[in-house]
Amino acid sequence: MAEQLTGLADDRALLGRTSTAERVSDILRSRIAEGYFPPGTRLSEDAIGGALGVSRNTLREAFRLLTHERLLVHELNRGVFVRVLTVEDVEDIYRTRALVECAVVRGLGEPPYALDRLAAAVTEGRLAAHENDWKALGTANIHFHRELVALAGSERTDELMRSVFAELRLAFHVVDDPRRLHKPYLARNGQILQALQAGDRRGAERLLDTYLSDSLERVVEVYRRRVGEESAP
Repeated sequence: MAEQLTGLADDRALLGRTSTAERVSDILRSRIAEGYFPPGTRLSEDAIGGALGVSRNTLREAFRLLTHERLLVHELNRGVFVRVLTVEDVEDIYRTRALVECAVVRGLGEPPYALDRLAAAVTEGRLAAHENDWKALGTANIHFHRELVALAGSERTDELMRSVFAELRLAFHVVDDPRRLHKPYLARNGQILQALQAGDRRGAERLLDTYLSDSLERVVEVYRRRVGEESAP
């Protein structure tokens, strides 16, 4: 927990002079999406409030907002915890991703497309893989899809998917072999990027649709195995 709190203290400057629950929730959502708070983590009001320099009431409102987004859960007499997803949650996350991400690619219009940030996410992933940092590769994969969605130029779509990608990170935490999960998709990110660079949005959409289907199958396989292990006597 000490490492996570140090990171939050670094984020304190982002709050500026007008600390609001929305800004606190933005910081915590980003930290969840980056993998700092694994599923099941209890979030201490005193520790996090102290790290960010915000009041208890502000922090509680931020917790309430993130609970509404299904990232946190409040347990009576126990506190606030990062949510542990179910298999049904994972399936719904991927269903939403397929609907939104494929629609974004389909609706791009005529090339050329502004792909610098998408290309940067691919490079980020390659560096993480070179360093055998599979958690960082998972983060880079999320960045790739976030930048893919951003190609739509829609603040509403970006806002919707911020929470979805944060939930996706919670799903990744359950995977026992992050290298096996993330590494194959690094090359596939590159293939999608190349298709878009060539102006082939239909080809990119086909690649993306298969990508998401394969990823869902892998993550759900792990979830079902874990559920079976936890329910075994």
